[in-house]
Amino acid sequence: MSKLPKLLTIGEVAHRSGVAQTALRFYEQRGLIATTRTSGNQRRYDRSVLRRLAFIRSAQRVGLSLEQIAEALAALPEDHAPTKADWARLSRRWRDELDARIDGLQRLRDRLTGCIGCGCLSLRTCALHNADDKLAEFGPGAPLLRPTADRR
Repeated sequence: MSKLPKLLTIGEVAHRSGVAQTALRFYEQRGLIATTRTSGNQRRYDRSVLRRLAFIRSAQRVGLSLEQIAEALAALPEDHAPTKADWARLSRRWRDELDARIDGLQRLRDRLTGCIGCGCLSLRTCALHNADDKLAEFGPGAPLLRPTADRR
């Protein structure tokens, strides 16, 4: 049997997760994480919240919105730590979205490297240049930099 305390204080969670206490309160308000209260109204977090926080921070790092994160976390059990199967289900739901983001980031990296190197001297091949607005039918922005899935 583990001697680790089941419930953690907000300070312990902040220290262990690297997430500021203000962010923990914000995540709680948004329903991303749950807490219980002591008789003195102090927050206590189940140890499993550390996994949720790692997931939240990782998802934010790749550009997913808090709304997308909240939707995903809503599919996880609230009464116990998610299992490997729970996380696998969530991963499958996000696979297409993450693949599209990876594609978009790779296109941006590859095209911008060329732009920086050329100094925009070759407007005929520049992914950002849109001579005579020929790419207008593909929508706003720089269509050649969009992930393949978004150009349909």
